[in-house]
Amino acid sequence: MPDSVVEGNPQVFFDITADDELVGRIVFELRKDVVPKTVENFRALCTAEKGFGYKGCVFYRIIPGFCACSGDFETNNADRTGGRSIYESKYFDDENFELKHDGYGILSMDNYGWPNTVSSRFFITFDTCEWMDNYHVALGRVIRGMDVLKALETYGTIEDHGTQDGRTLAKVIISDCGELDAKNRYKVESDEDVWGCSR
Repeated sequence: MPDSVVEGNPQVFFDITADDELVGRIVFELRKDVVPKTVENFRALCTAEKGFGYKGCVFYRIIPGFCACSGDFETNNADRTGGRSIYESKYFDDENFELKHDGYGILSMDNYGWPNTVSSRFFITFDTCEWMDNYHVALGRVIRGMDVLKALETYGTIEDHGTQDGRTLAKVIISDCGELDAKNRYKVESDEDVWGCSR
């Protein structure tokens, strides 16, 4: 993904809390220029303009070194039964796989275990995850609040013997979310900006 943001792409935010204590804000650039339908779904779920969305969603699975999962605003668990898109169907087709899972802080859509089942469930990477390429639709990246994402990672678990359980050490939720307006958008000129050094 490019170092600089693309003019016209939406920027959305999550305010994260753990056991009712504010962890901080994460800001994403959504790549409308590459996956417009997927981005519109995610953006509208951030604003709740359709009457439902991400506010109050639990991070039900956090695996250090891998990813944090959320977006099931119906059941708030990892059983792949809840969540829905903003469109007429519960889920919609994979738009494309042009964007890659090539680093820390990539935002990508989860699915129901088979292709063309994009809904509201998503994950944020804690590392490069090439094996997700061509299976999950990436749609953006963190451009502000990488320190908050690192803090989020500390609430996850990896069970003994290397199994990736992902049970959280606290109740981690999206306490607020929305879209940034034009005057509050961030400009990213380099990797240092992504890591939270300048606005």
